[in-house]
Amino acid sequence: MASPELFRSSARPAFVAASTPRAIHDALVGDEQAEFARRYGQEMASAAESLDLTGVLAVLATFSAIAETTQRHGADDHLRMLAQVENLQQGHAVPTIGAAEHRAEINAKLGR
Repeated sequence: MASPELFRSSARPAFVAASTPRAIHDALVGDEQAEFARRYGQEMASAAESLDLTGVLAVLATFSAIAETTQRHGADDHLRMLAQVENLQQGHAVPTIGAAEHRAEINAKLGR
């Protein structure tokens, strides 16, 4: 049986599960936050009508992966990547490096 102390505590958990909508939203940057809020709201409204959470779960899975990548690489790098994608979509040239140079950078970071 659970301790009565457990139920009296008003302390909040130290972290929020990465799959909660709030945690996902807060981990996103730039326009992705607004896009998540819009799509999540649409799917929640649809789920309220259809009683089917499939769309909600799909939005959570998609944006959870984006949030995880953003956290892993950092917000600045993620925003830089989004800017590169936009430049490519508009037909602008973007700076690139060759595979050999990239391998050399990786090896240098690994001390090889």
